[in-house]
Amino acid sequence: MPKISEKGNLMPSSPIRKLAPYAELAKAKGIKVFHLNIGQPDILTPKVALDAVSNHGLEVVEYSHSAGIESFRRALAAYYAELNIHVDYNDILITTGGSEALIFTFWSCFNPGDEIIIPEPFYTNYNGFTAETDVNIVPVTSSFSNGFALPDISEFEKQISIKTKGILISNPNNPTGYLYSLEELEKLKELVVKHDLYLISDEVYADFCYDGSRHHSVLQMHGMDEHTILIDSVSKRYSGCGLRIGALVTKNKKVIETALKFGQARLSPPTFGQIAAEAALSVDKKYRQEVYNEYLARRDYVIDALNKIEGVKAPMPKGAFYTIIELPVDDAEKFCQWMLEEFSYENQTVMLAPAAGFYCTKGLGKKEVRIAYVLNVEDLKKAVKCLEVALQQYPGRIE
Repeated sequence: MPKISEKGNLMPSSPIRKLAPYAELAKAKGIKVFHLNIGQPDILTPKVALDAVSNHGLEVVEYSHSAGIESFRRALAAYYAELNIHVDYNDILITTGGSEALIFTFWSCFNPGDEIIIPEPFYTNYNGFTAETDVNIVPVTSSFSNGFALPDISEFEKQISIKTKGILISNPNNPTGYLYSLEELEKLKELVVKHDLYLISDEVYADFCYDGSRHHSVLQMHGMDEHTILIDSVSKRYSGCGLRIGALVTKNKKVIETALKFGQARLSPPTFGQIAAEAALSVDKKYRQEVYNEYLARRDYVIDALNKIEGVKAPMPKGAFYTIIELPVDDAEKFCQWMLEEFSYENQTVMLAPAAGFYCTKGLGKKEVRIAYVLNVEDLKKAVKCLEVALQQYPGRIE
């Protein structure tokens, strides 16, 4: 039998979807599964975006420009300007989701064996993107005890070597919901300039910052044009995950020119996704405010309810729609599988994402899970009740 490639064997499976077969078996038994494991919102995609696709008027679905449809890039640049992020449309490369934007960034900025420093826990697919591009992750661990704030900058500096090429952050953070302050970003700026590194910021959740907190983009930082790269996506902002439209945004012309080569190799981003995404930029403020208010209500409910369960610790996220919580269990992955295989309450159960897969350092996150509060409050109430009962019945509960 022909052998699978070494890279194929090295590619990690997604811990977010790892337990999917058990969820499918539970559903086959007629059990309702509440999916808190994945960032798939139940928010309606804006009608203006869907209508734009329905009424596209195209007779031939042609390749777009490899960098993306010009009118969309111009509209996106205008959108950023409203956020005090001033870029030209030529500073934007439209990609097939934020995932491709990160992969193009790694291919453009790193050589095989180069290192990138990432605060952990981090979005688990960073493992896959770096494996695909032969980049090595060097983790700097943030602490559950302070809500996963940026580790002391000295911890980053300790990890810098001749192979270090950049730092990657998610802001607001997936999976912790932490929102980095301007002061924290300024410390990263000093380090990045000192060591001539790239600072890559995954800002796909920038619209969701709570409690009066303000999002600060790396592209707003002065003197950083050659160092900073913004990763964006329409998946969460407009609840359009299946559109597969993201963006790589930077004023570094060499990075854009290089990333465009990879964009040309894949020809063009999805036409209908771009049509929908461009239309979504025109959505009225009422839609965006309603979506924001809905996520705020979900966050406030779920964090309060989780902290009322004996033994559960749930820090308050400042942004996005995720949080890492600690459970009174021997092993979170075993518990999550048990909930799908052996447990149900009123013919319902919950699918969670074991947090160990969001850490690079082995042994961390063993008693933690990521919660995605992407369901409406009524469903969240049922899910939290299931979790409470499950923790009472789980054989591996610890006190």
